[in-house]
Amino acid sequence: MKLPFLKSSKTTEAEVSEKIFGVEVNTDLIAQLIKIYIENGHPGTKAQKNRSAVRGGGKKPWRQKGTGRARAGTSRSPLWRGGGVVFPAASKSAKPKKMNKKMYKSAMRSIFSSLAKENKIFLSEQINIENPKTKDFLDYLHKNELNEGLFIVEEISKNLNLASRNLPNVNVTSPTSLNPINLLKFNPIIISENCLGLIEEKLS
Repeated sequence: MKLPFLKSSKTTEAEVSEKIFGVEVNTDLIAQLIKIYIENGHPGTKAQKNRSAVRGGGKKPWRQKGTGRARAGTSRSPLWRGGGVVFPAASKSAKPKKMNKKMYKSAMRSIFSSLAKENKIFLSEQINIENPKTKDFLDYLHKNELNEGLFIVEEISKNLNLASRNLPNVNVTSPTSLNPINLLKFNPIIISENCLGLIEEKLS
């Protein structure tokens, strides 16, 4: 199977692994992976404290009888200022959901294969940004007639990171930090040629 290069590259196409970019697409498995990523990305809701969780209040404020005041067992009663809440909201965050490695790799291969079939993946020579300026990266985008994209590079250099981080429609990542949501969110996907072996190794 072959994938096209960006316009600024010297070559036009390159042979890629059928095992990664040419497998049968399993949409159900992709949906399961995306659901897990989304659910694990949600922070737990803030919790409140009941009377036993509030710090302090262990000593009885005054004796039971003889003071003329209502009896009180703790200063952390919900009736008191600084006390606990009667029916506190509890955190709803659960344990992170997991997908076993075999299913994860299969789902990621399905995503790459789906993108390849839709002509959303392009290859690129190594991306070299000489200066850490957004203008330099914009020049690179204009040179390749791009307005946005997900760029997968072997190593994110300091200049590349600084030059691309202020662009809202651009994301730069490495093969070790692949995010399935970003793969489906950005269009196109630009893969540095020297990353093909790393991606194949990670997902095979």
